[in-house]
Amino acid sequence: MARKAGSDGEKTEAAIREAAAALIARYGYEAVSMRRLGTEVGVQAAALYRYFPTKEDLLFSLMNEHMEGLLAAWQAARPASGAPVARLTAFVKNHIAFHIARRHSTHVSNMELRSLSPEKLTAILKLRSAYEKELRAILREGAESGAFVIDDIGLTAMALIQMITGVIVWFRPDERLSVAGVTATYLGMTMRLVGATMQVESQHVHAHAELRA
Repeated sequence: MARKAGSDGEKTEAAIREAAAALIARYGYEAVSMRRLGTEVGVQAAALYRYFPTKEDLLFSLMNEHMEGLLAAWQAARPASGAPVARLTAFVKNHIAFHIARRHSTHVSNMELRSLSPEKLTAILKLRSAYEKELRAILREGAESGAFVIDDIGLTAMALIQMITGVIVWFRPDERLSVAGVTATYLGMTMRLVGATMQVESQHVHAHAELRA
């Protein structure tokens, strides 16, 4: 029988996912046993296998959920039309907001690819490739229209992804910058990286205004 929404089973599974992401992000996949995870959640280790047959299945589920969520978030945020600068701005804003809100799962997704079997790794890499393809398309259109000055689309896309994902390594809310402030600053850096010099000045104005607020 299928579980009803909000059932104890679904709540337990959500708790397992949350605890697993936090533990793996902090200690690494190899150091987190199912017994340790069960203790964290407050259930017997054997109960975990009702939801995830193996530890790797749990890791894969976390990564798959993260990437599918990221793709869905971008589909919802992506402008139906507009200039490359506007589309790149929307991409960066969505990417930063998504990852800041999911710090633990981002760490797991970035650091534990090595822990997946070849078949599961291929599935995650396909999702990552589909997401990065969206960014490359924006950069390519911008370069072809003259809005951007880019020598290598692929390398620039990789550099941008690394830069805007790296926000989670150091950023903490309620410190020197707000989410809006750090996003404005990273947008300025993004526009400089792609050679959209006219947009840099506007992003600086917004960033400085946020810092003074």
